[in-house]
Amino acid sequence: MPIRLRSNFYPHQSTSQDNQTTVRDLLLLGFPDLHNLKILVFYLLLMVYIVTFTGNFLIIGIVTTSQQLNSPIYFFLCHLSVSDIVLITNIVPQMLQVILEEGATIPLTRCIIQLIFNGVSAGAECFLLTVMSYDRYLAICNPLHYSSIMSASLCYTLVTLCWLLGFILTLIVAWLVCKLQFCGPNVIDHFYCELGPLVELSCSDTSIVEIVVVALGTPIIIFPFVFVLLTYVYISLTILRIPATTGKQKAFSTCSSHLAVVCVYYGTLTAKYIVPSRGQLQNLNKVLALLYTVLTPLFNPIIYSLRNQEIRAALRKCICIVIGRKQF
Repeated sequence: MPIRLRSNFYPHQSTSQDNQTTVRDLLLLGFPDLHNLKILVFYLLLMVYIVTFTGNFLIIGIVTTSQQLNSPIYFFLCHLSVSDIVLITNIVPQMLQVILEEGATIPLTRCIIQLIFNGVSAGAECFLLTVMSYDRYLAICNPLHYSSIMSASLCYTLVTLCWLLGFILTLIVAWLVCKLQFCGPNVIDHFYCELGPLVELSCSDTSIVEIVVVALGTPIIIFPFVFVLLTYVYISLTILRIPATTGKQKAFSTCSSHLAVVCVYYGTLTAKYIVPSRGQLQNLNKVLALLYTVLTPLFNPIIYSLRNQEIRAALRKCICIVIGRKQF
């Protein structure tokens, strides 16, 4: 049952001529059952945010400054880190405020802006992971033509399309949400403005929004995921035909990091949208959202830095240069 507050609890409202109350502010409940654990959870999430931001920022710095990391896959990885930074910076500071204050008020306009940034970063990451799988497919299944196909101009075009598609598809949904009426209640049982709980608050017809979200979810989630699976089927078949054992190990090592990131990201994202955002499964939906918005951006730099020899070598070189400069 949705939570309804008395009319004097709505921070900012306006009343139209037909006596409908328009909600201007929303109340995020966050995790109301934390109680004495809120300080511990606050500092834990703050530490995760700092580590995630630093790790992704470090990858961007290493890739952009290191000459040995000038291949297309690292160019795409750099933009993947940008997407992760946008995602966590959009969600985590708001979540920390909600935890610390045991609920926080957010203007409806700011809620929609948060929705846009979340959608753009999530959509761009889906498309970037797809582009990265295509890059690995060309590098392993068609190595002789890899350099001619994956040119610098194509890399810039693919990255531009990833961000542009994420922005356009998200903007369509945000425009439809802006046309909805919100008359109360104004309570979202979540730690950030997620699309599902926000649409549930609307007092107008939401069928068009729901249809469009399902329709756009196919090109954003399903098509990229199927494409990634198909490319890795071809990659696996190609690797199995390599006669030398060392060649197989090297080929698998170049793909294992990206495949691990794909499994973690799509696993949490798919589970998040399969689980209903209302009723008794609401707490499970929060946990899945926490994995998707906090842990996945944390895993990306860890997986790529720990499993990638070239990134580790570039990082050691940068550290040696910094230490050498300090000594002199």
